[in-house]
Amino acid sequence: MNQLGERQIGRYVVREATRADAAGARSVMLDTFYQEFGHGYDPRWHDDVVDMDTAYFDNPRQALLVAALDDEVVATTSVRADGPQSPPHAPWLAERYPSGTTAQIFRVYVRREHRRRGLAGELVELACRFVALTPGYESIYLHTNAAIDGAEPFWRSVAKEVHDGRTDPAHSPAVHFEIPIPVV
Repeated sequence: MNQLGERQIGRYVVREATRADAAGARSVMLDTFYQEFGHGYDPRWHDDVVDMDTAYFDNPRQALLVAALDDEVVATTSVRADGPQSPPHAPWLAERYPSGTTAQIFRVYVRREHRRRGLAGELVELACRFVALTPGYESIYLHTNAAIDGAEPFWRSVAKEVHDGRTDPAHSPAVHFEIPIPVV
């Protein structure tokens, strides 16, 4: 297995993904883009979804995490060694969270019928553990679309807000958060 192991949450298994999980994880992500976000796949922002080998499996500083029920992937989270980009985000955020030393949490998606079971929280906790065990990271950053049902309250329960982009009409309306790197 890997350095993170796996955790059992009821009937679900939460763990670092393998290449065998790629199709299931991709399905969760694409369904989220189309059904939840309503904008579909955009190669400018979603290249990791198509090329998971390069993005996650071949890069030891990045990870894809999944929750599975009976070997079916029902939720995802990822860690990438990228800070926020400007544009669309404010330049000061890109400076505060530079790529390379910033671990950005991405793709925290749970299929609707599997929500409210603690999967997102468990995946984020595992993602933070991955960051803590990976040399070179100085911060954990993420941003979310507060218009997505449940996203903002969830992130407020596990992270500290650093900027509410809804107050900045010149940039993305995302809400930006930081999570302390845990001590392991």
